Amino acid sequence: METFVDLFAGVGGTRKAFENVGTKCVFSSEWDRFAQRTYEANFGEIPSGDIREIPAEDIPDHDVLLAGFPCQPFSLAGVSKKNSLGHAHGFADQKQGNLFFEIVRLLETKKPSALLLENVRSLKTHDGGNTFEIIKDNLKRLDYRIHYQVLNAQGYVPQHRPRIFIVGFHKDDWPKLSFTFPKSPSHGPRVADILQSVVDEKYTLSDHLWSYLQAYAEKHRRRGNGFGYGLVDPTKDYVTRTLSARYHKDGSEILIKQDGRNPRRLTPRECARLMGFPENFEIPVSDTQAYRQFGNSVVVPLVHDIARSMRDWQIKANAVVELMKCFALGSANLNNGPLDPEIFLENLVKLCANTSQPFSMKELEKLYFSIAPHAIGESGTKARKSENSQSLVTMEHLFSSIAAP
Repeated sequence: METFVDLFAGVGGTRKAFENVGTKCVFSSEWDRFAQRTYEANFGEIPSGDIREIPAEDIPDHDVLLAGFPCQPFSLAGVSKKNSLGHAHGFADQKQGNLFFEIVRLLETKKPSALLLENVRSLKTHDGGNTFEIIKDNLKRLDYRIHYQVLNAQGYVPQHRPRIFIVGFHKDDWPKLSFTFPKSPSHGPRVADILQSVVDEKYTLSDHLWSYLQAYAEKHRRRGNGFGYGLVDPTKDYVTRTLSARYHKDGSEILIKQDGRNPRRLTPRECARLMGFPENFEIPVSDTQAYRQFGNSVVVPLVHDIARSMRDWQIKANAVVELMKCFALGSANLNNGPLDPEIFLENLVKLCANTSQPFSMKELEKLYFSIAPHAIGESGTKARKSENSQSLVTMEHLFSSIAAP
């Protein structure tokens, strides 16, 4: 996992995460000119524009395809808004909904060995689950074994932000092995930890806007709806609601309580912190554009842990491939002695024991019986299988202390 392409790149949150595990970006694409400006300020290059206008042949070969394709056609808020306006959503959205198939187009041509896609949680349930089935079917058709999970960034940052992540590994390049997504830290920063000590008065809500938001929330409360503002007390509250691209409109989803004054919006720098960007990340655009950009971004430390898990998985997979080659090529001896599958597997487990992708007992047993014929002969393998209980005792003795549950 040495190179990647950064599609629908935004301001480069995914790139930042993957570069932090030692991989190199060889191509980026982003069509928003303001996001391009922020991307250039931080990475020294302007991403290519609309991916629909870029031939696959013009994109360099790469190991991993990264894409947080536009979520508005699938998000709960986006679907609700489009329905109210009589506009199409999901794949029927002609502007953004069909961009997933641009990913398919590039995968068909470039065939990277791995991929990572990110979107809103409701992608799984959009159109009764049909949208997600189409996505899975297309990736499987292209020979990717996929793993997916909804992960909440809470624990990495003080924000409730559930997103679905899809990891895929190409069948031609990698063996079939389980993949474990990272677990969110049990304790993370609080809201108070990301707030600036001195904030310009312009971020405090006017009397008119504050009165409007309170009246709007009360109207919907009486109707039994959940619409309203999200007021955060930094002395008590640990997390905020989800930061969205519409934050520039009124900031209502995350308002910071102030003593003796109306609440205030977050500043752009606080939004950057809320998404896990480092302090040296430059913000060269207006507040309006910065709010849109961070609301559309990924949480950097969460994606970093996914990148690390993918790297560790490939360490594990490479070790299996090399092990299988040793036996498949008929290596009858090592240091002038017979190959022992138990020793080989034990070394394999030790190699990955301290990574985020340790072997499970099921995987170890399957590998053991796959390579045993090459080392001890078919009859010996059958004998071990016939003595199943004894074999399992041996396996547990060898591996249970360091294998994953």
